[in-house]
Amino acid sequence: MTVNCILSGVGGQGTVLASKLIAQAAMDKGLNARTAETIGMAQRGGCVVSHVRIGNKIHSPMIPKHSADVIIGFEPAEAVRCLPYLKKGGVVVVSRKAIPPVTSSLGNSSYNGSEMIAYLQKEVARLIVVDGEKISKDCSSAKVLNVALLGAACASGILGLSMDELKNAISKRVKPQFIEINSKALEKGALAAKMTVPHHT
Repeated sequence: MTVNCILSGVGGQGTVLASKLIAQAAMDKGLNARTAETIGMAQRGGCVVSHVRIGNKIHSPMIPKHSADVIIGFEPAEAVRCLPYLKKGGVVVVSRKAIPPVTSSLGNSSYNGSEMIAYLQKEVARLIVVDGEKISKDCSSAKVLNVALLGAACASGILGLSMDELKNAISKRVKPQFIEINSKALEKGALAAKMTVPHHT
């Protein structure tokens, strides 16, 4: 059995690290893991999409359209952008806070993400909306959003990985001084998912 996961965000949000944590946890479990990234024009502010595939036999790192079990969206518009990859009945985990694209800062954009969240609620079978901004404040770091969303995805059961397996991956992939804060964010993300009333279309 293969689990296909798409992580979508903008540069600087830690999308690539999150994909490496999933892959690390899977490999430690004896599974194969393949990852690939498509990165937009700007490293910071450009869109970043990571493909992660874990399972027994994986031939290609790229996930075909309509095949992702889960989309982890670091930003509402980026989650919507990747919806064509989601398979029927798939899960979307998304951070509520919008990050206006670089181009909108040139004009008077009123984008705040709420329309994108409403669209996801209509289109997605299982949607988990996480208040990433609150978790970041609780952890006194804006850099833990990626791990908080991983915690929410883990709690949904879709990844087939346990919290302990992800914590172990964090201990291997994150600098020692940041392990505790990331473990805390993972737990807060999982708790947020458990408190979310499942939305079914």
